Amino acid sequence: EALQMGKGSFKYAWILDNLKAERERGITIDYADWRIQTSKYMVHLIDCPGHRDFIKNAITGMVQADAAILTVASGTGEFEAGISKNGQTREHALLAYTMGVKQLIVAVNKIDHTEPPYSEARFKEIKKEVSAYVKKVGYNPKNVACMPTSAWHGDNLIEPSAKLSWFKGWEVKRTENRTETLTVGKTLLEAIDNLLPPVRAVGTPFRMAITRVFKVYGVGTVAAGPVLGGTLRPGDSVTVGPANITTVAQSIEMFHKAVNEAQPGDYIGVNLGNVSRKEIHRGMVLSSANQPIQGVRSFLAQIIILNHPGEIHAGYTPVFDFGNACHVACKFAELRQKIDRRSGKVLEKNPKMVKSGDAAMVICVPQKPLCVETYNQFSPLGRFAVRDMKQTVAVGVIKSVEKV
Repeated sequence: EALQMGKGSFKYAWILDNLKAERERGITIDYADWRIQTSKYMVHLIDCPGHRDFIKNAITGMVQADAAILTVASGTGEFEAGISKNGQTREHALLAYTMGVKQLIVAVNKIDHTEPPYSEARFKEIKKEVSAYVKKVGYNPKNVACMPTSAWHGDNLIEPSAKLSWFKGWEVKRTENRTETLTVGKTLLEAIDNLLPPVRAVGTPFRMAITRVFKVYGVGTVAAGPVLGGTLRPGDSVTVGPANITTVAQSIEMFHKAVNEAQPGDYIGVNLGNVSRKEIHRGMVLSSANQPIQGVRSFLAQIIILNHPGEIHAGYTPVFDFGNACHVACKFAELRQKIDRRSGKVLEKNPKMVKSGDAAMVICVPQKPLCVETYNQFSPLGRFAVRDMKQTVAVGVIKSVEKV
């Protein structure tokens, strides 16, 4: 099929790029799901778009992830474009950390495209630059496995490659209870198996971010997304916020198989009885009817301004990307305090403006109905990135909310 459209080199990308527009343009537009079984884990893969025009869809994919594989192109000029000030390699690493993805693998791809092909010097140069940047974002480079790969030729993905004989392997150092453990490996698959299972929010009320909504013929409306906390069984009463629609979870499916209970971390589809497809959409939150999530009138957030060309005053209204795949414009209603980024000490009360590099406590007012929680109560629903001018200008966490 790919050859018929004159895009033979995109044949592997087409496995997950199913949209007609994606295949014609040769780029990923929406995120796509796939499952792979390794020797240790059943892995749910989410392919996120890399293009800056579709960063909104990439964030929706990142929200569902526990770990990220940052794919860096090693071709001449390609890596430099990605790591430059407004490059997508930087943007994706920052957004992944902001959206709560705490484990990272770096795959230095297209190593067959370097000058000369399979160049050790080029790999070391890229590894040094990327390690320095991910450290700045918040990751510990010692915990990040970094390996050269060629996805096109299949080098170093599942088995070590003879063409990369100079690569002695990646190593990951982790410290737990003051004891340091060292893990080594060579391939990307080994790095995936080396990831740690995340700690889930089991004892909390049920919350699920709705990332997709389907109308299934003969079944009805199905809301799909990751379970952020709590458990759900068929027959449980649920509320969709902020629309305040209460209904029953008639059945639960996970990758087209019916399940009797959904746990945190599961990606599920819930058949909602007597709900129209038009009433719910991406960005809403499904919660237990006994302890429903409520809409917020305003919230107090701790925000760090990363990259804004000018000054930010009260009244500024950029788009906030929340951890439940919700993208809503929010107004900076009041700049409460300017604080020290590291210690949290108050530097100035009611500042007139803030600029790049500053941290501040800000009261934000959403311009559309919105469901969020405080970061301490429910971390996935309490963090956000702020986007403006096609770039991430700030990141933050929610300290308190004023319910509707």
